Amino acid sequence: MTAKIRHRLNGLEPDNLLAFLALLGLLRALQRDDDLPSVRASWSVDRPPARPVLHLTRPETETGLVDSVVRGLRGLAAQIDFDGRKDLRVTPAEGSVLLREARRSEAGDVWSALVSDAVISRDGTRLEPTPLCLMFGQGHQHFLDRVASIPRLKAPPDRGRGRAKKAISEEQAIAEALFDQWQRPDAAQSFRWDPREDVRYALRANDPTDARTKETTQHGANRLAAIALPLLTVAPQAPFGGRPRLAVRGGGRDASGRITFSWPIWRDPADLSCVCHLLDHPRLDDAKIRQALGIVEQRVATRVANGKFMNFTAGVAA
Repeated sequence: MTAKIRHRLNGLEPDNLLAFLALLGLLRALQRDDDLPSVRASWSVDRPPARPVLHLTRPETETGLVDSVVRGLRGLAAQIDFDGRKDLRVTPAEGSVLLREARRSEAGDVWSALVSDAVISRDGTRLEPTPLCLMFGQGHQHFLDRVASIPRLKAPPDRGRGRAKKAISEEQAIAEALFDQWQRPDAAQSFRWDPREDVRYALRANDPTDARTKETTQHGANRLAAIALPLLTVAPQAPFGGRPRLAVRGGGRDASGRITFSWPIWRDPADLSCVCHLLDHPRLDDAKIRQALGIVEQRVATRVANGKFMNFTAGVAA
């Protein structure tokens, strides 16, 4: 396999929130490899379809790159531990203790992306959770349990049945998520950040909750997205005349008050710190500012509810 300075990530489509978070997790994992300094990413906007491109300071094969990602991912996954807590239902008293203790441990970045003790629910019983939390136990889906367990699950369940059953390695699952068009072959847990997971009964010939026809996912992408969560810090936001609400880096609300998450598609190579600063920028809705920053477009996904289940839509160009 040829070693290259640039690696096109064909699996990460620009309109998919899970794919964008996987890109952040990829950059975070590679930051831990001292042999790959100054890793940057851009988008191949001049070579459609648009996909992220990794820029390295020295040539590396896809195999070597995946090995570096796996090492970094394992180290970051080991830092995520909620001491058996499954759901992000935290009382104000519990939250104050958790956040104080987290400041003195490796869990500080994780908890700072989940809750703030300055933002309490309307009924006063719990801290408002990050807008990226889409599950609270409904359908036996537990957010904190998945944030801790998904990045630790090195390989997805075997694929296929009977004689066609096939084991998938950790490296293969990561490589498929990065370099191949997603087939979503893994019967593994996910976070409902992929718009394809918004599965509804209407116009379907089968039951979307049936284990035999249930939608599957891209396990490697979910692992990478999970370790990106600590980058997405939350903070109180006080709208004029209203109670404080919890805002997340990259988050916002549309004209009807629905929660959104926005991310840029940029032309020039940028490191992880720069990408995080772009997510923080308050004026990316201005085309002139985007042009000055080398941003081709901004993608916006909206949080939607289907009964008791929530999802994010595909990211539309804004």
